[in-house]
Amino acid sequence: MTLRVLTGRVVLPEGILPQGALVLEGGRIAWVGPQQQLPQQFPQAAGVEPDPVPQTADACWYLAPGFIDLHVHGGAGADFMDGTPEAWATALQVHLRHGTTACCPTTTAASPERIVRVLRCGQQWMAEHPPDAVEPACPGPEAAPGARVLGLHFYGPYFHPEARGCHPADPIRPPRPQEYEPLLERFGSLLAIASVAPELPGAKEFALACRRRGIRIHLGHTQATWDQVEEALGWGAAHVDHLYCAMSDKTKLRRQQTWPMRGGVLEAALYFDQLTTELISDGCHLAPELLKLAHKLKGPDRLALVTDCNRALEMPPGQYVFGPREEGEPFLHRHGVGLTLDGQALASSASGMDRIVRTFWQQTGVPLWQVIRMASLSPARMLGWDDRLGSLQVGKWADVLVLDSELNVLRVYQGGRCVYTR
Repeated sequence: MTLRVLTGRVVLPEGILPQGALVLEGGRIAWVGPQQQLPQQFPQAAGVEPDPVPQTADACWYLAPGFIDLHVHGGAGADFMDGTPEAWATALQVHLRHGTTACCPTTTAASPERIVRVLRCGQQWMAEHPPDAVEPACPGPEAAPGARVLGLHFYGPYFHPEARGCHPADPIRPPRPQEYEPLLERFGSLLAIASVAPELPGAKEFALACRRRGIRIHLGHTQATWDQVEEALGWGAAHVDHLYCAMSDKTKLRRQQTWPMRGGVLEAALYFDQLTTELISDGCHLAPELLKLAHKLKGPDRLALVTDCNRALEMPPGQYVFGPREEGEPFLHRHGVGLTLDGQALASSASGMDRIVRTFWQQTGVPLWQVIRMASLSPARMLGWDDRLGSLQVGKWADVLVLDSELNVLRVYQGGRCVYTR
């Protein structure tokens, strides 16, 4: 089996190894440690490749685990809701270029027929590109199918109408057994996550039906009260989608003229240790103080960085559609982010994980190894993949990024194979 020896500043779960080395063998990490302690058999083995970037006196690239995105809708002009293999390939490939080596393609509010079409497309994709394959099936460098699909994120239509954000209004509806039971029976094994507003009628029954199939329950696009969130913990709710965005807090609940002031989803997400959550740190959605607050209260193990990226990633400014082209919601792509047509509200991000990680690091001062952990090991743990992915440890799959000092992606390895070079 071909060996690859990579050297650089190795980002580990507990810190950074300044002059480190990785040995990739058979799709896995065979060794990690200081360069000067590199076992002799590795440099002398046949097939060892040189370092991935030219050696210079001030070489300062990082070797980091591949990013894992829990919440992503599309990119490069494609949305997973388009429901075609071509759209899926386009979106997964563009995010691979931005350092995402694994993800959960995320749906949007849509008609039952469209949701079935998209889930059927995901079923076909995962059959052809199984997530448990250590080395991705592809003919050679630059031909990878894109980021690994670890499971789908069923996201909408079970949202509160007043918290729908940029999702189309017409398909928003409460969960009904006659709709979701056939979907779960047919596609439940594909779903890693299902999101729901817990205050909706039927939300509890939907959550319990998902949990029986091992699907992780997230709370999102919701106007729930603190008490409703606490009740949802008993159903198995584990996570709150995009913290601060499209959710209730004491200020929004105050508008309902309730006394005394009541906590909402925001306060509950920050308080309950059982709940993990996520941030869109693209520099547009959240100010630095909100990133710092979330990190201080939740810590790097209960906080994930996500893109929530729409189809406008790497596309020019203009008007696009969030969700399926035929029935999605129009939005504007300006200033590197999605905006509603009136320009008064945000409409998901247009960023890859490299920008998300870079922005959080630059705006908070949090140590880089913690920031990268929130984009790799923490989401891997949330999904139950941390025994294979999420950190540069011996025996784990060799999904590795080579990043320059500004965290631009230079190279991407999946299963030890170089699948992208800038």
